[in-house]
Amino acid sequence: MIICAGNNETFDFAQPTGVGLIETAINLTRLCLFDKPEFLLFVGSAGSYGKHKIFDIIESKTASNIELGFLNNDAYSPLDNVVSTNIDKTKKDVIVNSSNYISTNEELTKKFLNIGVECENMEFFAVLRVAQEFDIPAGGVFCITNYTNKNAHEDFLKNHEEAKELLTLHVKKRIKELTAYREVP
Repeated sequence: MIICAGNNETFDFAQPTGVGLIETAINLTRLCLFDKPEFLLFVGSAGSYGKHKIFDIIESKTASNIELGFLNNDAYSPLDNVVSTNIDKTKKDVIVNSSNYISTNEELTKKFLNIGVECENMEFFAVLRVAQEFDIPAGGVFCITNYTNKNAHEDFLKNHEEAKELLTLHVKKRIKELTAYREVP
């Protein structure tokens, strides 16, 4: 099953699950309970912490849920805040961070790169966590729409439609590889 967030980030080949961690977790759990898919492929936009350029396509099977307060030692979590469905441990995976907030502090978000996290998408951690709970192979494909700086929202709006077109072309070109039972990115 190919899924996406929803609202203005929809694709004709993907089922919307909701925006943010909570809506995605609730709606995707409901989908899995009633009709468990063989795989989950999430398609969406992402903000770059600086390593990736606008309109880069990223494939990943690893997500984190790290809030900005953690980066300055202003917060901690007793929860496991990294989840991966990557079964090929020899291949380094792009870690996509998820939060219900879009980062706009460029100096602070550069610290994500120091801990190996490269970009952010609001839903991906929830997708992988639900997939893990239901033992479903899963991955994600993202197009970078913005950097995590003060212009994040404006750049997202400016680049979103082109990013959706690029994602559509990428997924349709690679659909067989991306949705193979054991080969989801």
